[in-house]
Amino acid sequence: MRRPNFIVILADDLGYGDVGCDGGRHIRTPNIDRMAAEGVRLTDFYASANVCTPSRAGLLTGRYAIRSGLAHEVLQPADTKGLPLSEITLPQALKPDYATALVGKWHLGHVAPHWPPTVYGFDRFYGLPYSHDMRPLALYEGRGEAVEQQDGKVEFATLTQRFFEQTIAFAEENRERPFFVLLALTAPHIPLVPNPDDLTGSPAGAYGEVVEEIDLNIGRLLDRLKALGLDEDTMVIFTSDNGPWFEGSSGPFRDRKGGSAWDGGFRVPFVARQPGRLPAGHVDSGLASNLDLLPTLAALAGLSPPEAELDGADISGMLTGQGASPHEEILLFNNNHVAGLRTAPWKLVARSYYRTYDAPLDALPLLFDMQADPGENYSVARLQPEVLADMRGRLERARAKYEPMADLFPPHVAPASAADHPD
Repeated sequence: MRRPNFIVILADDLGYGDVGCDGGRHIRTPNIDRMAAEGVRLTDFYASANVCTPSRAGLLTGRYAIRSGLAHEVLQPADTKGLPLSEITLPQALKPDYATALVGKWHLGHVAPHWPPTVYGFDRFYGLPYSHDMRPLALYEGRGEAVEQQDGKVEFATLTQRFFEQTIAFAEENRERPFFVLLALTAPHIPLVPNPDDLTGSPAGAYGEVVEEIDLNIGRLLDRLKALGLDEDTMVIFTSDNGPWFEGSSGPFRDRKGGSAWDGGFRVPFVARQPGRLPAGHVDSGLASNLDLLPTLAALAGLSPPEAELDGADISGMLTGQGASPHEEILLFNNNHVAGLRTAPWKLVARSYYRTYDAPLDALPLLFDMQADPGENYSVARLQPEVLADMRGRLERARAKYEPMADLFPPHVAPASAADHPD
């Protein structure tokens, strides 16, 4: 049987409550909802960080970003650091069997040796070096080492359309062999600039317009895959890099992007569709994370995971409806701190923000029953002393293991100007 193709659609700052299949009511997402009806939806899927750079590092490596020195905040245009070349990425794990492409946003290093993204196993790159609210901004395109800056101003209104068109073109070009595309969208991250050719009249304003445009293009992608005869050979995954920022909905969950350990910054949509391979309409409430994509896609491709200590695990059983979650716990990092911990029934929150204060909350304590109180409103620590002791023990073990890793990377001081940007 042919190895499956993989297209991972990664939205930027999209909330759990922004899609219909996860309970959203203000934004219309019929094609994402169709993916869920024809495939698998994971209800308790976590980004590996609550902001962009560390979440993407986790997705690509299957390892928490603290291992690669990228857990603290996000890369800025003047930064010169990036994902260490020693890390094994998802496209590298699929090599040499797969043709690979990154279409969209990179944000894991934009100065050599961390640039261009093709040094990390992508055959082709078309996209931006970092978030589209950063300057200087340019669009890059190319293969191998021949990645060049494109002339002209970046037109925000057409980015989503162009990224989907590039993805479809790559699928057409590689239709006779297995391929992997990370389609890393810039929407709905601000600035919000709807495409005038795809206006839907969304009741959720400009934010709703750009999300509904994503949904329209997902429908076009699915239709084109079917026309190419690739529908049943291609697993399409839709998720987000973290929770919503200034607009958008985190659904029933507390807080938003960057919000320390609360679920609203980490819990994101996850839908996977491959007709004939994944069961239609399957919903799984087991714990999962974007760290799991590398070992899972490798397993589905019949390949061995890289020889590295992974924090992610193979969740192919969850996707096929033939197995439970392999996770006893999910760690929630806020910068270089283990700020919270989730097990299937429980959640311990150990850090939060008050005004400008990053507050340690170990003495409070905040223990939540995630089945009865998914909004994390009422601590049951007093009612569950044994559970609290267990969760605190887990937290301390995680801190002892991971937090010293931050010391492996020297403190980074960004240059005074943005002179060192991609050339």
